[in-house]
Amino acid sequence: MSTVTATGEAPSRSADPAPAPGRTTLLVRQIAAGLGEAALAAVVAAVVAAAGLVAFSMVQWPAFNSSNVTRALTTVGQVVAAVLLAVAIALLRLRKWPWAARLLSWVGLSTFVTVTLGMPLAATKLYLFGVSVDQEFRTEFLTRLTDSAALRDMTYADLPSFYPAGWFWIGGRVANLLGMDAWEVFKPYAIGFLAVAAVVALVLWSKLIRADWAVGVAAASTAVTVAYAAPEAYSAVIVVLLPPALVLAWGALYRPLEDVRSGSTPEDAAQRTAGGWGAVVGTGLFLGWAATFYTLYFLVAAFAVGLMGLLAAVLAVREQRAADHPRRTRDAAGTGRPWRAAAPPLVRLGVIGAIAGVVALVVWAPYLAKALRSTTASSGTALHYLPEAGSELPLPMFDFSLLGALCLIGTAWLVLRAASSRRAQALGIGVAAIYLWALLSMAATAAGTTLLSFRLEPVLLVLLAVAGAFGFVEGARAIYQALNEPARFRLVAIIVATVGALAFTQDIPHVLAPEITTAYTDTDGDGRRADQRAPSAVSFYRDVDAALTAQTGRPRSDTVVLTADTSFLSFYPYFGFQALTSHYANPLADFAGRAASIERWSKLKTPLELHDALATSPWRAPDAFLFRRSGDTYTLRLAKDVYPNDPNVARYTVSFPKELFADPGFTTTDIGPFTLVTVRR
Repeated sequence: MSTVTATGEAPSRSADPAPAPGRTTLLVRQIAAGLGEAALAAVVAAVVAAAGLVAFSMVQWPAFNSSNVTRALTTVGQVVAAVLLAVAIALLRLRKWPWAARLLSWVGLSTFVTVTLGMPLAATKLYLFGVSVDQEFRTEFLTRLTDSAALRDMTYADLPSFYPAGWFWIGGRVANLLGMDAWEVFKPYAIGFLAVAAVVALVLWSKLIRADWAVGVAAASTAVTVAYAAPEAYSAVIVVLLPPALVLAWGALYRPLEDVRSGSTPEDAAQRTAGGWGAVVGTGLFLGWAATFYTLYFLVAAFAVGLMGLLAAVLAVREQRAADHPRRTRDAAGTGRPWRAAAPPLVRLGVIGAIAGVVALVVWAPYLAKALRSTTASSGTALHYLPEAGSELPLPMFDFSLLGALCLIGTAWLVLRAASSRRAQALGIGVAAIYLWALLSMAATAAGTTLLSFRLEPVLLVLLAVAGAFGFVEGARAIYQALNEPARFRLVAIIVATVGALAFTQDIPHVLAPEITTAYTDTDGDGRRADQRAPSAVSFYRDVDAALTAQTGRPRSDTVVLTADTSFLSFYPYFGFQALTSHYANPLADFAGRAASIERWSKLKTPLELHDALATSPWRAPDAFLFRRSGDTYTLRLAKDVYPNDPNVARYTVSFPKELFADPGFTTTDIGPFTLVTVRR
């Protein structure tokens, strides 16, 4: 799947819009070799992550938020990982034992991810952010797809999933294989998958640039991803792969004309690289895979690749016009119609889109089919969120920190090398796409919505960090040559890079401290808090579940529960009648209509009226209610969208009189702070 030379520059562009028959074998061989190496690296990373996490779990560690023991051991593990990566780079530079070097780089990178995330979380069964805020609905989705491989909505019965199910579906299969509950498998699965994604990114980088550079760049991008994207585990795996994917895409789309040099023709170069069609396939697969994992990042990546395609078409026309001008003839090289040169990159862009679309349909087809048949107006408000970070352009290169300095170096390198480096061009287009997206998002506020640009900050940080890594290496080499190659300069550069990297990586637990602390203070599915403090009301969920199954006589996956304690659905695969907020609700579920129905039910006078209302509900009615008690009423604390306010959610309470359930058609059970009401049918 290689599309560039060892220095990161691209081969010549073939004049053909499609691969010649003689290149088909080379194309298949490149794709197979790349996928084979990536699969082997993934296996190594999975084994390293599994071994590390099992080892961590065998010791009774103190809580991270009350002791510095796990923080200290995290630093030790990071140093070990750095040593492994340094040895791998040295072997690659010396061109000795290349397979041993690759293996060491895979082990070192996956060790870094496992130690940096696994050791601080070693004393808890929960992942970053526990089961709070957004992690609540993510755990709920994983629980749904652990219960069944069908692409069902995380909350609502009889609806296909709206959120891309890729990461969660794989996690569900892992949980089934291991015989674990979804909430418990979340942590090891998230860490293991990120470790796998990091080494796959390393393999991709090694196909695009020098192998020793690939290790350093992959390590830098992985460290920034872990620090700033790891809490959203399913998007982090896209973040770490996006930079090499953009370089791959640019190699696929921009195939500049070159003069004959040293007996090498453009056709010869195209034969060596299968005309860039391996990169076309790889880019399409990446975009399709991203679409199955995370919609926003897929759209941004597709936006960047689309910009690349248009820019490549413009450059191709300009180059063809320049080639035609001296001849002023209409021969094969100068047709008099330079605009035709735009066809090959646009065809490639179309093929990329087609491949991505086919892959995306694997998870999107059920929802799209339902949406086309549905008569329910879309009620999703997922884009209704504008925090302060979304109202201004992110400028991390001016932060006074190590990462800020690296981003500043990266910014300077992108500008200085924009005309001469394919890598700089690809990464620069990616950065430009993010800033354009941010401006479009801010402009969209005038239309009453946003494009959630604030969520792109981790992507921007990783792209600039990768550019900074290239800038540091090339800048150090330039300074080395300008100073007449002093004997100790290389050692100085290596030490500066190593110390800077360790200073950043050992600070990652501090960056993630709020998320780690929440993992210790939240109550898990066993009813325990990892910091040994008194658990929350979640500790009663097990009793609620036992009463529910006993009273309804139905499997959990065939029972609908109306509750405001929606974390209950994160631990047990019951369907909910209403989602946590409209922002996470399926657009086909009619969140507002359901909320209005709940309020109407609460105002009914008799149990018979309530039975009749449930029987005539336009949606599948609740089989049970899980309330909180408040005097003579049962309460639900619900949420409504109040965008453009920030916060964008307002809470309100709906109270049901206890008399409304004083009927043999309802069974009422008090469990801790909850009251469970099941409906007899």
